[in-house]
Amino acid sequence: MKEEKAKQYFKEGYNCAQAVFLAFCDECSMDFDTAVKISSSFGGGMGRLREVCGAVSGMFMVAGILYGYTDPLDSKGKTEHYKRIQYLAEEFKKCNPSIVCRELLGLASGKDNPEPELRTAEYYKKRPCAELVGMAASIMEKYIKENTPG
Repeated sequence: MKEEKAKQYFKEGYNCAQAVFLAFCDECSMDFDTAVKISSSFGGGMGRLREVCGAVSGMFMVAGILYGYTDPLDSKGKTEHYKRIQYLAEEFKKCNPSIVCRELLGLASGKDNPEPELRTAEYYKKRPCAELVGMAASIMEKYIKENTPG
């Protein structure tokens, strides 16, 4: 189950985007190290800028690899893909008030200190991130089951 796999990656210390993306690297035909590097910039709402939740960004990266368009002139393909991304965002928002990191964490606006917090028991108690990672992975897994890539 991708939800548990993503949560485990997060608990190992990978950021929220990495945790979701890594849970799907087999489906994405991507080696682990490349997947880790590609998704590394999106944790903490994109480099701790606290913008779009990293778990959501990870979900969108999976969708891009599996369903994305390649022709820059393919207006229909772009439209279909953007509809897909908006659908996935709405699925996430059915259980959350937002897809924005700072809003999900109840933080003030603006960027955060670039240094990540230590992952202690207290960290996991005060942050919903592991649950959000699991939720994003579950949404993506369900979408893939209902919409065969390719």
